[in-house]
Amino acid sequence: MRGLWKLTMTAVACSVRHSPFRLYSGRPPAPLGARILSNTDDIFQHNMWDHVKWSPEKYEQARQKAEENSREQIPIEDQVRYDRDANMYWNGFYEMHQNKFFKNRQWLFSEFPELLPQGYESDHSSWGQESGVTDLSSQGGCHKDLLIDHPVLGEQQQHSTSNSAVKSHNSVAFPGQHASFRILEVGCGAGNSVFPIINTIRESNAFLYCFDFSSRAIQLVKEHPDYDPAVCHAFVQDVCDDASLFPFPLESLDVILVVFVLSSIHPKRMQGVLNHLAGYLKQGGIILFRDYGRYDLSQLRFKKGQCLSENFYTRQDGTCVYFFTKDEVHQLFTNAGLEELQNLEDRRLQVNRGKKIVMHRVWMQSKYRKP
Repeated sequence: MRGLWKLTMTAVACSVRHSPFRLYSGRPPAPLGARILSNTDDIFQHNMWDHVKWSPEKYEQARQKAEENSREQIPIEDQVRYDRDANMYWNGFYEMHQNKFFKNRQWLFSEFPELLPQGYESDHSSWGQESGVTDLSSQGGCHKDLLIDHPVLGEQQQHSTSNSAVKSHNSVAFPGQHASFRILEVGCGAGNSVFPIINTIRESNAFLYCFDFSSRAIQLVKEHPDYDPAVCHAFVQDVCDDASLFPFPLESLDVILVVFVLSSIHPKRMQGVLNHLAGYLKQGGIILFRDYGRYDLSQLRFKKGQCLSENFYTRQDGTCVYFFTKDEVHQLFTNAGLEELQNLEDRRLQVNRGKKIVMHRVWMQSKYRKP
């Protein structure tokens, strides 16, 4: 079992021979880094290697493992509680781990420069130089050349300026109504994206909304010393409840951040969630997405009896996770009326240098715009 995700040096060498890239040193640039392994002697020099190519044998091995651990599924009558009691499981998660389970996502601004208003310059250029973020270790600072004259941001900002005063609902006051650039984070948890964003936009004309359906998570966000109601509004909400209203009007958001949250939702609910969110984007607004990819290490580690449905599992703590393909991501977002700007499969080697173990990680990263 363990041999499936521990990569032998022979397998690594095979992957390297098929890679056309050279080895880069230093902080990897966006998108998805450029720390490429071209010499197997260097494998333990870093914690993560980018753009890893899988051999057909490796892919088939992973497929067989996922097929094996999903063969025995949890009975339908027992699956109901994982959907019905999801907020209870996540409350339990945050009650146990508080805000110490995940590291702050300082990589956000190198991979997602769209999070900042056009032309805004951040002084957090040193952020992200330390590796070690498990959901994305290819870190980077807030590069000014990514923020100024950005082709996507340029078009988006034109729409943002014309829509900064939302026409139909602005007679009713709402948090952040005076901001000309509005961001929403879906499923913010304990604030691992919230606080890097808050600390970057304080002196800008931007405002951040963030919500989670775990009341404990939102409590942790509001108790954090960096939480600032002048630039952020945190609230409890279930994104699957499309009957409940957000505290801001339709077509009022420039950016929606959906990072490692859609995978926790039942696959049958995902399309409805994205359709609902898309209605709150301005014309030209963008959804930024990152989540687990098919045959990621964490999928292959599941045991028999933890599968709810194809590629959808429950963890020991009752929280759930789905593993996406590029085609699935594209279909979900385009069915919500959005157009693709980026849809990438991020394959990496995660290295435990102390134990001399190499593991395959797979994530999806996408950007979709409202035409």
